[in-house]
Amino acid sequence: MARSLAVISAVMACAFAQQALADAAHPVVALLPGVTDPFYFTMHRGAEKAAKEENVELLFQVPKAWNTTEQVPILKAIIAKHPDVLLVSPVDKQQLIGPLKEAYDAGIKVITVDTYIGDGKYQTGKGDADFPLSYIASDNLEGGRVAARALAKAVGDKGTVYVENTKPGISSTDARADGFIDEMKKHPNVKVLETQYNEDDANKAAAHVAAVLARNPDLAGIFAVNTFSGTGVAQGVKSAGKTGAVKVVVFDAVPGIDRDLKAGVVDIAIAQRPDDIGYYGVKFAADAIRGKKIPTYKGTDFVILDKNNVDQPDIHAHIYSN
Repeated sequence: MARSLAVISAVMACAFAQQALADAAHPVVALLPGVTDPFYFTMHRGAEKAAKEENVELLFQVPKAWNTTEQVPILKAIIAKHPDVLLVSPVDKQQLIGPLKEAYDAGIKVITVDTYIGDGKYQTGKGDADFPLSYIASDNLEGGRVAARALAKAVGDKGTVYVENTKPGISSTDARADGFIDEMKKHPNVKVLETQYNEDDANKAAAHVAAVLARNPDLAGIFAVNTFSGTGVAQGVKSAGKTGAVKVVVFDAVPGIDRDLKAGVVDIAIAQRPDDIGYYGVKFAADAIRGKKIPTYKGTDFVILDKNNVDQPDIHAHIYSN
């Protein structure tokens, strides 16, 4: 899968390198995701669908890693091409304020997708991060609560659990962890251990599982907040011989999640709707270009997958693809 993603990313980079000429008759929208990930390739397909409907040219390039070092240079290249609208998944809610303000100051309309800057509340006239027109994403706080309720049920409403997170400062994953921890307060017989951070490295997430199990052999469950965390946790539980004994709830439905659910390595997967995020992103961008007012926030739904429903066509369709 890694080789396939690398090839796709390279192709997209070549397409992005072509000069974009934005004008009223041929509007240009740039989509800058956070990292090479099936989630964002699925988002791109939704954006492509809307771009065809709206007769919009769509630029797309994916950073190779989730950090400002990778994302900011691509952002600066986008600013130089001057598209009409930038759809962006900021990799840090504070560190990307300045770089995105440069795009705004250059006359490029900004819409954030999946993640946000500041507090995600835009067009308020307050603070230094309210200049984006809109934020389109899952309700990640509620997603964390959904995960907590699912894991509490899976562990029989008692035992020790923990959150496997990527890194602090990312709006989406911070909110999922916060929602999970807050919801678990309603389950007094479930103890939540200290959150582990893996920096989007599945191998580190797997190592965390081993280390936490060594300290807490009675570990009952794990909530993995994103793609890489989920991949690593599933592998860590399997390697420890704890499949079925340690319940796993993962956020995102990556390719192969159906196999993991049916094998019992993962108990619950919470699928976002990245295609909808990309689709509404381009639709909102097209409206903004044409002078229409757009909502400052658009929430998208979740789909809950488990071994009993994952083969149903309407559920299986929500697994992300490369």
